[in-house]
Amino acid sequence: MNRLLAVIGALLAVHVALLFVRPGGALAEPAVKSVRVGIVFDVGGRGDKSFNDGAYEGGERAMRELGAEVTFIEPGDGTDREAGLRLLAAEGVDLVLGIGFIFTDDIATLAREYPNTRFGGIDYALSTDAAGNVVPPPPNVTALKFREEEGSFLVGALAVLVGRSKTVGFVGGMDSPLIRKFEAGYTAGVKHVCPECTVVAQYAGVTPVAFRNPGRGKELALSQYQSGIDVIFHASGSTGLGVFEAARAQHKLAIGVDADQFNEAPGFVLTSMVKGVDAAVYDAIKRVRDHTFQGGVSAFGLAENGVGYVYDANNRALIPDAVRARVEAIRAGIVAGRIKVPGK
Repeated sequence: MNRLLAVIGALLAVHVALLFVRPGGALAEPAVKSVRVGIVFDVGGRGDKSFNDGAYEGGERAMRELGAEVTFIEPGDGTDREAGLRLLAAEGVDLVLGIGFIFTDDIATLAREYPNTRFGGIDYALSTDAAGNVVPPPPNVTALKFREEEGSFLVGALAVLVGRSKTVGFVGGMDSPLIRKFEAGYTAGVKHVCPECTVVAQYAGVTPVAFRNPGRGKELALSQYQSGIDVIFHASGSTGLGVFEAARAQHKLAIGVDADQFNEAPGFVLTSMVKGVDAAVYDAIKRVRDHTFQGGVSAFGLAENGVGYVYDANNRALIPDAVRARVEAIRAGIVAGRIKVPGK
């Protein structure tokens, strides 16, 4: 009875979008039993044109190509995250995915309560013990992590090589170890090509709400642009939509994050530092479907094409050929281990 009440309470607490879809009808049924997956979005939810939308695309692809049954849950506020994860675990889905580092503690707790359920955490935050050793996640948890600092290093170099100022900007969402990785990589990339250049870094706040405050993003970006900065890199979720508004208003350049954000301000988005959140989600689902799921840590960087930057027909005119060649040489140096990128 207590379990039933808990599930009912969770249903009342969260807004759930149920997308149980099999592509194409009976003739398109997959050869193997369909895998059931639950995905709980991070702060900002669907429509952030970034992190959460990438996770959604990965789930959608799994439905199309693997015949997966996927439930998407968009929490109403921070307290709903644990309820959403618990609801999915109680329903007995094959894989529960939390999208964002703020799910780490909840995933670790629930993984111990439901040892026969597989869990995955995008940007799962690893902790250390008293001796400084990294504490692995529970055995039924896959920690899906990215080397954001490597992609950020590239866009930092690009920002300085394209910009006309020796000062560039950074707008972060929640001041946290993860977003500090973006800043550290970005700053190192700036310094790699221009040791005398500086980075002005500001954060929208110290709680998860800082990832969904476009007004604050615009305020910070306007201040930086008006100080003479030409290029700002944001790592701030939907808060970054305000950065793009400021870029349009000031006719300056912005750098997107997680996904290609060119369409948010066409002509004013120099590039985007992309993370393969969609690919990581799809891969985790496929491993469950194929019975190859293993707990532990999976890291995706430049060498694995897990991070990178956008260069295509939309922004090619903003990036001179010589700059593109320089950035690609830096990429090769990082992959080969000749260039070391700080992670914090």
